[in-house]
Amino acid sequence: MKCPYCHGDNDRVIDSRASLEGFSIRRRRQCTVCKRRYTTYERIEELSTKVVKKDGVREPLQREKLRSGIAKACWKRPVSDLQIDDVVNEVLDQVASEFDQEVPSREIGECVMEGLAKLDQVAYVRFASVYREFKDVRDFVEELQPMLDAAEHKDAKKSS
Repeated sequence: MKCPYCHGDNDRVIDSRASLEGFSIRRRRQCTVCKRRYTTYERIEELSTKVVKKDGVREPLQREKLRSGIAKACWKRPVSDLQIDDVVNEVLDQVASEFDQEVPSREIGECVMEGLAKLDQVAYVRFASVYREFKDVRDFVEELQPMLDAAEHKDAKKSS
């Protein structure tokens, strides 16, 4: 492993521990040349699952692209990076368990919306507005109506 500081090619592992619920290993390393420390992560190489887009184009499923979309929906919301990573891992786990080599993009979108609905309602609506291509305010109202009904039902139960 090349040192990110001096680019020396000799280091030693100081500490190793499981990270992301066992899906990766975090290693603390120390360069034997410049003595600086840095962290690396090791994870299983995932099979190249292809995403089948709406227009039929196939492209590799990219963790960072998925994370970026979720992070945009959570922008300026009280959502931590760890929570975003949890949604990403949840989506990727679900895709891996249900699909082998190809997954329709709509399935990924539905999984993301499911995760965001549990995490943050505003992030959910932001994602849904792009994913479902809302054209006007009526589309927002239609998407929000089930959430509003559930909140009213919950408030009615508390009052009784």
